[in-house]
Amino acid sequence: MSDHAHLIRYLKKQHVLSLCATHKGELWCANCFYIFDEGEMTFFLMTEPETRHGTLMMANLEVAGTVNGQPKTVLLIKGVQYRGVITRLEGDAEERARIRYQKRFPVARKVTAPLWALRVDELKMTDNALGFGKKISWQRV
Repeated sequence: MSDHAHLIRYLKKQHVLSLCATHKGELWCANCFYIFDEGEMTFFLMTEPETRHGTLMMANLEVAGTVNGQPKTVLLIKGVQYRGVITRLEGDAEERARIRYQKRFPVARKVTAPLWALRVDELKMTDNALGFGKKISWQRV
């Protein structure tokens, strides 16, 4: 399996990311459920714009964060760091994303929060299971 395929497989197996947003010296992080589209290299997530991180994202679309599990030993550490640009979806784009999101997370059918597209510009994965400190990197060109 190629490094890129390994990275994509990991992101598709997980379902929670940390999302860090900042604007004018204010910084906040939140955890969000996501679906990942490998063709677009985009996370889709649901959150209200009135939350603390939502307010910051509306003011500054550049975000960063992580996707990681909770291994009990350092030899099994796997995780991804990312940075990208987030935008609130509207219209047909939001409806298409909502259908996919609700398929993965059926409980989301009861939630009316908007969906967002986080277009990834850079990913870096650490996977100690492939060798201590093994890094896999990807950047949008």
